[in-house]
Amino acid sequence: MTNLLSVGILGPTFLALTCAVSGQDTTEPGNAEADRVAVERALTGEWREVFSDPGTGDWTEKWFLDGEIAAVSNSRTGMKLAAGPQFRNDAHHMVLWTKDVFEGDLRIEYDYTRLDFENRCVNIIYVQATGSGDGPYKEDVAEWRDLRRVPSMKMYFNHMNTYHISYAAFTNLDDDKPDYVRARRYVPGKSGLKNTDLKPDYFGTGLFQPGVPHRIAIVKRGNHLHMRIQTEEKTSCFHWHNDTFPPITTGRIGLRQMFCRSARYKNFRVSIPR
Repeated sequence: MTNLLSVGILGPTFLALTCAVSGQDTTEPGNAEADRVAVERALTGEWREVFSDPGTGDWTEKWFLDGEIAAVSNSRTGMKLAAGPQFRNDAHHMVLWTKDVFEGDLRIEYDYTRLDFENRCVNIIYVQATGSGDGPYKEDVAEWRDLRRVPSMKMYFNHMNTYHISYAAFTNLDDDKPDYVRARRYVPGKSGLKNTDLKPDYFGTGLFQPGVPHRIAIVKRGNHLHMRIQTEEKTSCFHWHNDTFPPITTGRIGLRQMFCRSARYKNFRVSIPR
């Protein structure tokens, strides 16, 4: 078994477990082993850390916020992101952006703990976001942040180039359907979210129970996205290949909490290949 501690992802409180995928909805059934191999290969190699935030200091030093109702706070336990409480009120969304811009291949790592008990709405990480460059939507998303004081989803998928990974995610129907993990590549000027998804989707992960720390690692290498999520009891791997859309090569990293959602983030790190 591969010792995952050797690649520098896990702290000592996490078990070095082999990736396993369950509840996968894909046109290529039975590829859990392929996902595991791809993710573990992507995580290896020589990396150089270029961004680090333990989440215990002043968040405004390294991040900026879309959304005027949401709250960000720091404590010794990490950085808490709390979106507004009103369901279907776009003003209650939030996105926290890195002030730094990252180019090329990336490895992103952080501790994530869900703090809400909702069975609707999603968490999203945006990987290397830039504006479309059309009209006011400049390539640097910081230049038109005033247009996102109400951070409605359409302002992002209609006007940004970025990878999107949704996790700890549920439908908006407030039902008992299982959680899912899904990746997208936004394409400005097209038909919204339609046909932006990268296959496969993963349903029923068994992850993201409230109060349970999760260690998340994401690698973007070329046109591939890899994700590994670990708790003390379970490790799951996810892999997507962008073989349809133009590549994503540069941009900021964003953390979205949809309305009603809250979570704590800690030990957020970004590395690039040496």
